[in-house]
Parts: sequence; structure tokens; C-alpha cells
Amino acid sequence: MSEVHPATDAATEAAAAPPPPQEVTRRGAQLRMRLQQLFAFAGLIVICVIFTLANPVFATFSNMTTILFSAVVIGTLALGVTFVIIAAGIDLSIGTGMALCAVMAGTFITNWGIPWPIGVVLTLGVGALIGAVNGTLVAYLRLPPFIATLAMMLVAQGLALVISNVSPIYFDIQSGYVKLSTGSIVPGIPNAVLIYLLAAVVAAVVLSRTLLGRYTFAIGSNQEATALSGIAVPRWTLAIYTFAGLFTALAGILISARLGSAQPATGQGYELYAIAAVVIGGTSLVGGKGSILGTVIGALIIAVIQNGLQLLSFPQPWQLVILGTVILLAVYADMARKKGTT
Repeated sequence: MSEVHPATDAATEAAAAPPPPQEVTRRGAQLRMRLQQLFAFAGLIVICVIFTLANPVFATFSNMTTILFSAVVIGTLALGVTFVIIAAGIDLSIGTGMALCAVMAGTFITNWGIPWPIGVVLTLGVGALIGAVNGTLVAYLRLPPFIATLAMMLVAQGLALVISNVSPIYFDIQSGYVKLSTGSIVPGIPNAVLIYLLAAVVAAVVLSRTLLGRYTFAIGSNQEATALSGIAVPRWTLAIYTFAGLFTALAGILISARLGSAQPATGQGYELYAIAAVVIGGTSLVGGKGSILGTVIGALIIAVIQNGLQLLSFPQPWQLVILGTVILLAVYADMARKKGTT
């Protein structure tokens, strides 16, 4: 008679046992996120096909490059605000904060004569400082994110005008700073596009592979439970806003390098497009779920719609109406998904 090994039977039973509820929930959330990304990408393809049929110029390589170039600024802002929204926050200061960072870049490089690589680093520091102030107001002074960042939006707008004396600050168009955006290391593709794609990869790695990303999801899912688990929520909230500020500064660098000047009045309204890109990409406005890939797709959808409507000679007011409708549909879809999971 063969001998029965209890350890073997126990191992077999453990292997046959169903996964714990937490694992099932996690896998379900991951599957829903993949489906949301798939739907967003499918929507992007459908929109591209429609515009191509309406005007074959849309599908040319030069126009595709134009679309990517136009998506850079909004997309870069959206990368940072993705972290904030996943953490159940909001940042309305990214548009005027971008303008302030552009003005500071002009001040460092043009007015003060600082070499442009050092000027870029200092500008990134300004963006991080803006984010840190927002994070302090939200995490330690307990101000609602909407109010805190709305106040910073006005402060940044005013500082940009004061520091620049309400005048553009121009860069040397032959300088390496301008070529950061308009130059082409890869023939036919502006450097700004490559920098944006690199920034997206960095953001994706941080969100999915680091403690900052893990705690971003945890804080957005349930802040109280996260605090009870021993995580310093205020400190990590500050880190999230500070990290997002780096992308605000990067957007300011890219737009000022592209224009060849720092325009102090630039930036108003960009925050709405960036937030729209995040929502269109599947990130929930109530926090706890989202992805960088979805945000990139959302930014491309906005750029494609703008470009396609311009090629079809739609009046500017109607372009705003259509974009607003797309944003409303994206928010409604987010609400429908939330109801479907409760």
C-alpha cells in the first residue's frame, strides 16, 4: 500500500484553493484599467479614421508630427496632474504655473545670462517649489485642493506678469535652449516630442514601480486607511504635489523653447485641457485609479480633435463646443464606471 504524505496533500489543497478576496479585487481593478485603456485607444483610432476619410491630408507624416508636437505641452502637464488626481486631489495652478516657469527660464537665461543647462535645472526647481507650496497647503494646512491650487493659480499668474514687467522675454533662437524643443536629433521628429515620450516613460515607471506611485494609489483609494496603516500621508501628499510640479516646469521649458520667448500671459486654460486629457484617459476624478498610458492617449485624443477640426476649417467657437462635449462624455463615462463597480 502506498504511503500518504500529509505535506503533499496540504500543498495540493493550497494550490487548488481560490485566491484571497484582496487578490481578486486587485486583478479585477487591473482588468478594468486595461479595458479603459483599450477603449480610449480604440476611440483614438476611430477619430483618426474619421478625419482621414474627411481629409486625406490628416494622415500624412508631416501632419502626424504636427499632432505630436501640439500634444507635448498639454500632455506634459497632464503627466504631473495624473499623480495628483489619482491621489484624490486637483491642481488648477499648472497652467499659470507653467507660464511662471517659462518666465523664470527667460529670467535665468536671458536676463541673468546663466548658461541654459543650469537655467533648465533652476526652472525645474521653480516648478518643484510651486508644487511643494501646493502640497503644503493641502497636506499640512488642510485646505481643499481646489481652493489651494486656485489661489496658487492666481499667485503664479500675477508673479509671471510682475517678474516679466508684462512683456515677453526672448531667447536666442540659435541657442541650445530653443533647440530643446524645435531641434531634431531624430530627423523629422522635434526634440520636444522625444522629451515628452521620455517624461511619460519616467512617470509610468514612478507610478507603477516606486513607493511614491504605490502610496499615490493608496492615498487616493482611502486616505484614512492609509494613515492608519502607518504611512505618513501628509509627507507623501507633499511629495506627490512636488513631483507634479516638475512636469509643470518641464511644460514651461518646452513651450517657451518652442515659441522662442517666455510669454507671461500664456497658460490660462491649459489646466482644463490637461485635466481633460487625464479623465479621457480613464483616470478617476475621485482618485484611486489611473495610468500614464491612458493619460498619453487622452492628450493625443485632444490634439487629434483640435488638428482635425482645423483641417476641416471648423470655426474656433465650434471647436471649443466639440471639445467640451468630449470632456463631458469622458466625465460621464467615469461616473458610469464608478456606479458599475459599487
